[in-house]
Amino acid sequence: MSGRLRPETETHWKRCCPAPSNQVHALARRILVNPDNASEATQEILILVLTKLSTFKGEAAFSTWVYRVAVRYLLNTRKIRDRDLGLTFDMFAADLESGLVADPPKAPDDALLLNELRISCTMAMLLCLKMESRLAYVLGDIFELDHGEASQILELTPATYRKRLSRARSEVEAFTSHHCGIVSTSAKCACPRRLPAAMEAGRVQRGNYPNSANAKEGYADIRAQVGAVIEDLKTFKLHRSVPHHECPEAIRVALTEILSPPA
Repeated sequence: MSGRLRPETETHWKRCCPAPSNQVHALARRILVNPDNASEATQEILILVLTKLSTFKGEAAFSTWVYRVAVRYLLNTRKIRDRDLGLTFDMFAADLESGLVADPPKAPDDALLLNELRISCTMAMLLCLKMESRLAYVLGDIFELDHGEASQILELTPATYRKRLSRARSEVEAFTSHHCGIVSTSAKCACPRRLPAAMEAGRVQRGNYPNSANAKEGYADIRAQVGAVIEDLKTFKLHRSVPHHECPEAIRVALTEILSPPA
């Protein structure tokens, strides 16, 4: 996109920003997980929002419209589909249970590493859902959008959306109740037992906490909180405990340059 936006479009965007950028980035991080892929998608979605801003008619909330633009991008962009690993819950379970240690070593930074592992694993778990189901689950159970709004965003009838959300929720709950040590004390995998293998594979690194940097609660806190709720809410609490990831400032700077290019 080159040249300046129309004055009324530019004014509308500047008045709404940074809300759309945080909104889009939060969705991209939960759906794509990988920080670099999410940042790339965020910038491309926000440019789409900018270019389509004049088509916003106010028939729904602005945030609903922004989500709809983002969802269409995530569902229809070829490079997003090409990056899909084809991960399944069975594959994820096998990976989690490989390399578990019976007596995990202690380290001074265990609390930070365990929290990063906990959040990374919780986010990656949703990659086992098909994109359509993942979007329904994130919008409904993680972002807690009203079912009417979520069905508008996904361009589904409310009944179809509820069925899709229910199926996704059942899959995630079935997995966590059998394989996540935070949710189930009988699960083979537990973050302390999994941490050495995760570090060896480079999935968690000392001094690098991209997923848990903004976390307000630590690993022990979340274990206690999940353990205190009734069974039906344990998975919900686990996924809601992932911190909000705000849009990187570099993306906002890039969009500002698009809005106000050099003379």
